[in-house]
Amino acid sequence: MRFAARSDVGMVRAKNDDSAYVGRYLAVVADGMGGHAGGNVASASTVLDLVHLDHAEHAGAAATHLADEIQTANSLLSELVAANPQLAGMGTTVTAILLEDAKLQLAHIGDSRAYRLKNGIFEQITKDHTFVQRLIDEGRLRPEEAEIHPHKNVLMRVLGDVDASPELDLEEFDAEPGERWLLCSDGLNAVLNDRVVEQVMRETTSIRDCVNTLVDLTLAGGSPDNITIAVVEVIEADDDGDDAPPASMPPAREAAGEREKPPADGADAVSTEIDQKGDFPGTAIRADIIRQDLLTRPHILVGSAALATETGQIPIVTQRSAERRAAMMLTHRADPDKPDDGEDDTPARKRRWLMPAFLSLMALILITVLGLGYTWTQTRYYVAETDNRVAIYTGVPQRIGPVSLSELYETTDIPVSNLPEYQRSQLSSTLPAASLEEAERIVGDLRSELRAVSCDPEGSGTASPTAVPTASASPAAGPSPSASAPPPADPTGEPSADASAAASPDSSASAGATPTADPPSQAIECGGAAHE
Repeated sequence: MRFAARSDVGMVRAKNDDSAYVGRYLAVVADGMGGHAGGNVASASTVLDLVHLDHAEHAGAAATHLADEIQTANSLLSELVAANPQLAGMGTTVTAILLEDAKLQLAHIGDSRAYRLKNGIFEQITKDHTFVQRLIDEGRLRPEEAEIHPHKNVLMRVLGDVDASPELDLEEFDAEPGERWLLCSDGLNAVLNDRVVEQVMRETTSIRDCVNTLVDLTLAGGSPDNITIAVVEVIEADDDGDDAPPASMPPAREAAGEREKPPADGADAVSTEIDQKGDFPGTAIRADIIRQDLLTRPHILVGSAALATETGQIPIVTQRSAERRAAMMLTHRADPDKPDDGEDDTPARKRRWLMPAFLSLMALILITVLGLGYTWTQTRYYVAETDNRVAIYTGVPQRIGPVSLSELYETTDIPVSNLPEYQRSQLSSTLPAASLEEAERIVGDLRSELRAVSCDPEGSGTASPTAVPTASASPAAGPSPSASAPPPADPTGEPSADASAAASPDSSASAGATPTADPPSQAIECGGAAHE
């Protein structure tokens, strides 16, 4: 399979910082930033560094090749800034797709976007690397508020001289004939919402009409920035329809979309100054090398990359790209003369097993850390409440998803409802203990607090102990089998003086009750539980 592709640019500003390339197997959109001095340099340099990937033979390593080349393009931007400080701060977004067999590789960084229409489903595939998108992901901003946020254009990740190894979003998709992909700079979504874009993608029969309609609608809507759009459709490899990319290059300014008279203080002035210093001689020759390489395959090149290739007006880009292109061409020419001993596949094989090995190692480390962490939690204890009883738990009072990190160790007979309010509040938030001994000590402290609590019955002002087995003096009650024999009574029926003296003040409050013989302690029941 391969691409049938179309790309176009809509101009709002005099200078175009966007660049795009679409071919049979590769599509790239880059939106440069950095003003007159560097935005077009960054986007053109990056796109021209990727176009040599536009072929079908990647030995199953298309994803690795795409990611590696984008990182290399980032390194070249840092070299350009080191050689020319006036380019400091330049950068570019990159959204690229590379097709190999029935697999499509996506690489993305910045706020350019990729959309896909497949099997009747239209969706945005990439996520913007912007400050407002991060706020949306964290739930601190609603999507509709992002359009009017003062920092909506602040990028969190781009290629440039800021990060030596920027983080790319990399994904792989199964490709099917008939599916369409749209790559665009942020000038499109600044004006058209996803619903309008989806409608155009669905209703246009040819990708040429699709691109033209989207550009016209964006310009009519008053886009604040230039618009670059690339639309590709996956087709069978032997299908040479009318949407195949042309094998010739349009005039430079037409392809770049620039006005006939760009500002005198723009990138042209910077590039001319660099060239006059003698830092980059032979610009025309280098540009011709790139042109010859590009003409070997059908493609569409637009924006600053087309202008740099056609006219050499950005010599710093042309030089770097030409050096890489010449090296690539020399290497390809030497390949047929090399013996087919399999040595050329060694780096690819190393790259193929290096990533699985790294992922396996990281998974092993993660499992080890989780195992040690769980083992440590099981050496901890805490005291909490269960069913109105004080209980001791092992572990920590936390959960990881459905997995609890604690379990019940022991339930005591201490009712939580009879504890002072302060202790009850402590139990509700759990009382941690470093060991079982400490947990038992905490339980002992709570038990002592329980003994200090009055057990008055509801509505009574005095404590009422439970009845201890005794012999009643009431005529209606017989002697209890377990009671001690009462002292003899005098003939008048009154208890003897010795018996009256032996009665406690509390027991004398009950009419006719006879105390037991000197109990060692009293048993007090609070809430139905007896505690000694």
